[in-house]
Amino acid sequence: MATITVTHLAADRFRIDVRDHRLLVDQPGHGEQIGPTPTELFVSSLAACVGYFGVRFLRDHGLAYDGLRVDCDWKLLAARTPRVGRVELRVTPPGEVPAELRAGLQEALEHCTVHEALREPPQVTVTLAGVPASA
Repeated sequence: MATITVTHLAADRFRIDVRDHRLLVDQPGHGEQIGPTPTELFVSSLAACVGYFGVRFLRDHGLAYDGLRVDCDWKLLAARTPRVGRVELRVTPPGEVPAELRAGLQEALEHCTVHEALREPPQVTVTLAGVPASA
């Protein structure tokens, strides 16, 4: 398994270490705005993954791909357990996509790794490290 480490910095700010990269996240209205919220990062990862799969499809078919854009609108549900309830992605290729390739591009966009993880959610376990199990 790959490892990502999240470390509390101060207030509602955290550092995320991914391989040799560092990302900062926080919550709005609680001090400095040093980065997106974890939820915005979650939705952004979906949009970026869709973009990657779109670029890969266009490149593999000899089409223009530099400047492909993914616009993303999303909504948080204020249910008993808040969660992302809706995500709308609009992909704008930088050039014309021939009619015979549009269905293939659409399929590639819909089968990015993050989207597939939402369709068939991964098994997630949360454990409390360093705390003895109760008797």
